[in-house]
Formats: sequence, C-alpha cells, structure tokens
Amino acid sequence: MSQNTQERAAALAQYVAAGRILEAMEEFYAADVVMQDNHNAPCVGKAENIEREKGFLAYVKEIHQNEAKSVIASGNQAAIHYILDFTAVDGKRMRLDQVALQTWKDGYIVNERFVYDSASALQA
Repeated sequence: MSQNTQERAAALAQYVAAGRILEAMEEFYAADVVMQDNHNAPCVGKAENIEREKGFLAYVKEIHQNEAKSVIASGNQAAIHYILDFTAVDGKRMRLDQVALQTWKDGYIVNERFVYDSASALQA
C-alpha cells in the first residue's frame, strides 16, 4: 500500500459516511481482522464481521444521520469519530456517537474497537 494510515482511514470514513459500509469492509479490512463493540466479545475474521454487519444493516429501517466527524492517525493507529442516527425496524430511534479505535497493518485494519455509551444510544 502506498497510502499512509491517515489517508486510508480518511478514505474508509468517506466510504462509511456514503453508506458503502460493506464495500468498505472488503476494501479496508484484513482477512483476520478482530472487531469489537465496547467490551463485548470480539468477532474474528472479515467474513464473520461482514455477516455481523449485514445483520445490523437489516435492523436499520431509516438512516437520519451518518457522518464521520473526524479522523486522526499516528503511526499504525487511527481513530474515527462517527455519528449514526437511525430508526430500527422495530421503531426504536437510536443514536450512536462512537469512536472506532483502529490498528492498521500494511494498509488494512487488523483490529477495530467501537467505543460508545450504549445506555444513551436509545432515544425517546
């Protein structure tokens, strides 16, 4: 990869903000990526994480806001601040104000942990 971590993370953020989440996973994630939400059990492998993401996307009925607020990187570490506001198929309105903490290797994410306050995600 000729791009540095900052460039790759910024490109990933653009994919996600454009709703191209599954494409982003194919383009930017290593085959053996480890992904985790908060302190939940990690999910290992790109194929497994894509299937997990498909399940999440099937839960989303309408997106109200999908934005990458900022991207910072240093060395092989990056952090992307995302806002995702959506209505789920069950009618619940959710707002995830989260940070994706990433470790990159050879231009691909090998580890990503999403950090957010799950208690405040559900909106009245």
